[in-house]
Amino acid sequence: MIHLTPADYTRQPWKNGKGTTTELWRLERDGQFLVRLSRASVVEDGPFSLFPGIERNLTVLTGAGFRLTGPGLNLRCDPLEPVAFPGDVEVTASETGGRQSDDFNVMTARHLPRPEVVVARNATLPAGGLLAVYALGSCQMNGYHLSQDDLVLTDTAAALAGDSPAIAVRFGGLSVPV
Repeated sequence: MIHLTPADYTRQPWKNGKGTTTELWRLERDGQFLVRLSRASVVEDGPFSLFPGIERNLTVLTGAGFRLTGPGLNLRCDPLEPVAFPGDVEVTASETGGRQSDDFNVMTARHLPRPEVVVARNATLPAGGLLAVYALGSCQMNGYHLSQDDLVLTDTAAALAGDSPAIAVRFGGLSVPV
């Protein structure tokens, strides 16, 4: 098990230069990108960065949310509702109303199985593949205390308890890096 806290995260500019992201965790093998978990804020209508060969999943954490549109794509991004979309399609955020929405992002290399992303509370998540649990508030995982914004990576089952939900991301075919 790996337990990361905000002290472990790094901030970096968006690829399109229109904002910043907080990278929570990244996995590469042999110099090849595999997975990235991050947080960012959408503060105005505008284009998202392009990421060729990457599948994306976004979950609005705070704020009213927004709409993502692009060729063949029209998605409403509402709070605590994971939304998946390809990273190499030009998408634009709209309907922000000039209000900030913070979101949790999952990026995976397209050759990997698509991750399963759920918002869970007082639930038991089975073992199988790499499981990332991001605490949205104080909660317990397998009796272990997690503070808001903590991230745990594990190969085991996870029993979540407490008043706050967590975002759980299951990556098939991956395991906790050593």
